[in-house]
Amino acid sequence: MSQLANALLQHYIKLTEFLGNTLGPDYEVALHDLTDKNRSIIAIANNHVSGREVGAPLTNVALRILRDKSYENQDYLLHYLGVSGKGKTLRSSTLFIKQDGKLIGMLCINFDDSRFQAVSEALLRLCHPDNFLGTNFQVDEAAAHRITPPERFHNSIHGVASEAVLRELERRNITADRLNSEERIQIISVLDREGIFLLKGAVKDVADALECSQASVYRYLSMIRKEDI
Repeated sequence: MSQLANALLQHYIKLTEFLGNTLGPDYEVALHDLTDKNRSIIAIANNHVSGREVGAPLTNVALRILRDKSYENQDYLLHYLGVSGKGKTLRSSTLFIKQDGKLIGMLCINFDDSRFQAVSEALLRLCHPDNFLGTNFQVDEAAAHRITPPERFHNSIHGVASEAVLRELERRNITADRLNSEERIQIISVLDREGIFLLKGAVKDVADALECSQASVYRYLSMIRKEDI
């Protein structure tokens, strides 16, 4: 990375600290340096929200953005679904940090509004003790999951890759030991589109989760990418 890019991200390190202190403990602010996708977080405030530390890798959503290059046509992504390590629903937003059109970093804000939801629901129930609350204010999380996989937060590459495989296995209602070659190819194709293999070491974790060899994963990837050309 150039010295200019470094200086730009150094500015955002201070901004990460500032936003964390200004917004308060329910807002996690994380700064990613894309020169190292495996250890991309270089600054984080209020990290108790997701449980991550400095040195954590990119998330599944960030990897997909890198793979589909959607950042080229927008400057930020607002209010998408995230899930903390403890299973709490988060409202996530990401600012794309660019230099001469090239994406060099991401500034992400993850808001845990669970405390406020509990208070608002309690107040609404005082006015509407019947099923009004459930029918009018219930968030359809299942619908949100169908639209796009929620963002998951991990401290290791293993967590990112393994969770991605598990999600695909659950979607197909099958276990790894029952997969045939065609099903493995289909899963690896999905993971490739999501950018999982942009992480160094992801091939091993995917191979372990799919109960096949690393050589098989590389062979499947070669087949998939040839077909996409």
